[in-house]
Amino acid sequence: MRVPSLTLAAAGAALLSPASLPVPAAAVPAREEPVVHSESKVAAADLLARLGSCSQVSRGRYRTDADSAAKVPVCGTRDAVYWKADLDIDCDGRPTARCNRRTDPMFAATTAFQQSDGRHLKAETLPYIVVPPPSRIWNHRASGVKGGSVAAVVYRGHVQYAVVGDTGPRDIIGEASYATARGLGIRADPRDGGAASGVTYIVFRDSRLRHIEDHAAAVAAGRKLTARLMANLMAKK
Repeated sequence: MRVPSLTLAAAGAALLSPASLPVPAAAVPAREEPVVHSESKVAAADLLARLGSCSQVSRGRYRTDADSAAKVPVCGTRDAVYWKADLDIDCDGRPTARCNRRTDPMFAATTAFQQSDGRHLKAETLPYIVVPPPSRIWNHRASGVKGGSVAAVVYRGHVQYAVVGDTGPRDIIGEASYATARGLGIRADPRDGGAASGVTYIVFRDSRLRHIEDHAAAVAAGRKLTARLMANLMAKK
């Protein structure tokens, strides 16, 4: 983690009176409390119950961490693909107060997918999820999943709508932006936050938004897509 240099005034104070040097402002902002809410009109429990057992669409399975076994399949229905994993915090994209090289040792100033104006995404404010890049395990593009596809992330009775905004390691799954974690009540600190398990990621096929940065549009589309998914799953049974 980089340590910010002293300001000119502080440096002068250090030369004149080392013992009385004021404590510099913290490099890392004060901890931010999660904001728990549900954006779906369909209850999270009902949504998960309707998905039922996994019909695997991936050729293989994913790890949730580099040192874990590959146990997570990508499942699918006619309308969506989904998986259940942990949630690691992605703070990448345009630097903000809580997502930057000081707060996140793994910070990258880029995201795999960009806004409609070409700028990289803001993890602190935009709910997005991370998908593995195409590989022999699974090619998300073949499942109708692209940058900007609409997703529903479910955790402990809450649903957060998001978009596909970034890609991660080829063999690891289970990551979402700082804003996604906060919306689900998960501690979003990129160094030691996240959820160890119990997070379900649902991505709607062929649902790419033109303006990936428009969260209100993602919520509106997500509600319609969730209703259609539920109706089709109920009709199937």
